[in-house]
Amino acid sequence: MRKGKVGFAVVGCGVIGPWHAKAISLASKAELVALCDVDLGKAEKLAAEYGNVPCYANHKTMLKNEPDIDCVCACVPSGLHWRIAVDAAKAGRHVLSEKPLDVTLGHMDKMIDTAAANGVKLGCIFQKRTSPVTQTIKGVLEKGKLGTLVLADCYQKYYRSPAYYKSAGWRGTWKLDGGGALMNQGVHGIDQLLYLMGDVDTVSANAAPLVRDIPVEDTAVAILRFKNGAFGVIEGTTSVTPAFGCRTEIHGENGSVIFDGELKKYAITKKKADIARDTPLKIKSAGPTKSAAADPKNLSVRGHMLQVQDMATAILKDREPMVPGPEARKAVELILAIYKSARTGKQIKLPLK
Repeated sequence: MRKGKVGFAVVGCGVIGPWHAKAISLASKAELVALCDVDLGKAEKLAAEYGNVPCYANHKTMLKNEPDIDCVCACVPSGLHWRIAVDAAKAGRHVLSEKPLDVTLGHMDKMIDTAAANGVKLGCIFQKRTSPVTQTIKGVLEKGKLGTLVLADCYQKYYRSPAYYKSAGWRGTWKLDGGGALMNQGVHGIDQLLYLMGDVDTVSANAAPLVRDIPVEDTAVAILRFKNGAFGVIEGTTSVTPAFGCRTEIHGENGSVIFDGELKKYAITKKKADIARDTPLKIKSAGPTKSAAADPKNLSVRGHMLQVQDMATAILKDREPMVPGPEARKAVELILAIYKSARTGKQIKLPLK
């Protein structure tokens, strides 16, 4: 650490890597100290924006040569997150992985176990958790304002063009993308739903490529039963136009809350079994919002910055990051259960074995 700041390196300087670099530059407790990409030119181009930090084409060489690296951001294709994380952890560096943590249970467990064995922290980017509306609703649910929870639904209707899937060889593949609309785009809303509602007990689903010429799903629908007894629905797609983004609805015996990037409805009863009435709910402003529903590059850096700052603080204060590895694993496990149900036609019980 230099001058009390945590040194970060970004591995993978393609689409999401620049967001990590920007987030690091904005976080007061973080400092960008190195960049890495197998296409060295991408790293060098990004470095020109951030003080011409050292650039590498091989992350192992970077880890060996740059002692000021305290934490590595894994921004490579999803199915390669585990390789970066394991190598970084073995080198004694903390890891902040872009979502999803990885795309298989085995690889995620390897990441978690290696981090623990080497005494380093493993965090994952799920920026929906940082939004003021999410945090406010989390408090509402923890206080039991909605009473017994009945339904929790997450609708994620995105648009990704055929050109998007052709823009990189790993997109829309099982091996490196881990799936389609759910694993890449929908994992954000699914993590948010689990964060608010808790774990899922069983799931039944359908998933398929209905429009795009890809081997993975561009459309999926799942019926959930949460461990708390509530039912739920997940819809995820990249095949609709125009895009409608992510909308979540949670209903209980005493009221309902509906939100997307903003609160749409909050209604609660004054007495049990009465009709819920619209009720004011104070939510801090997060400033101007952006939506990546139709364009993955139209993404606000705020959530990434908050999680980078949190990761730096976790390292400095020796605590767990906002979304530790085992917590980040849950969204991927649920998606894998959805895929298994769609493939077998059976209801799947979690956790997966």
